[in-house]
Amino acid sequence: MENIRILYVASEINPFLKTTEVAEFVRRLPQAMQERGMEIRILVPRFGLINERKNRLHEVVRLSGINIAVGDEEKPLVIKVASIPNAKLQVYFIDNEDYFYRKSVFFDKEDNFFEDNDERAIFFCKGVLETVKKLGWSPDIIHCNDWMTSLIPLYTKTTYKNDPIYKDSKTVFTIYNNRFTHKFGDDLLEKVKMIDIDDQMLDPLKTADYDGFVKLGMQYADAVINANEENTESFKKLIADLGDKKTDTIEKNDDFEESYYNLYNELIG
Repeated sequence: MENIRILYVASEINPFLKTTEVAEFVRRLPQAMQERGMEIRILVPRFGLINERKNRLHEVVRLSGINIAVGDEEKPLVIKVASIPNAKLQVYFIDNEDYFYRKSVFFDKEDNFFEDNDERAIFFCKGVLETVKKLGWSPDIIHCNDWMTSLIPLYTKTTYKNDPIYKDSKTVFTIYNNRFTHKFGDDLLEKVKMIDIDDQMLDPLKTADYDGFVKLGMQYADAVINANEENTESFKKLIADLGDKKTDTIEKNDDFEESYYNLYNELIG
């Protein structure tokens, strides 16, 4: 099936930023799908490690200017865009001075996990959904990658479920073992909540940790893919805790693009 619209959401993409395997995955797969006739959009955070001048990022004024609520505060959303060299793909960057200007991703120079990484994830997920609405582009598939994107399946099944842009969208959540040990504060659930979301819906997130974010994404996604080539015991337990939720494994071999292509068609078929 051609002309499927796929929105890719991730914490990083090569060549702009590469700290984990996610970056290369999100570089290869969208191009492979585009070459198969699919329509692609890619959104990532504009972390401070990304050199705007070198990578030729520029602000998209018509998409910027929205305020995103995180808890009791509202933060301005800035959207930037750049093209991937030697590919017919553009990348949209979610930016905000408070959350993304620091010159690191999730850890400071002393290897301490940023206390506000939960807020950065919330801002990013909400910012993605609002940006795509402004684009007026309705994705058939929203492919979320890693824990930072895990709120999007929840939001599309609740707050945005009746929005014309998202009412027919299916979500894929690919999980990686980019584990952290930090536990967020007691106010996490209140910050995550939006319209049509109650405490019971956020039950997986009550642990306020990495496992909680991943379990939440898995619970609300239409398809869950394990991208890990080597699973630790703790990660195996995380998968097992999901019970009846089916988790497929797509290994990054020579034909993994074809496996995803077939998955996308199956989801919207």
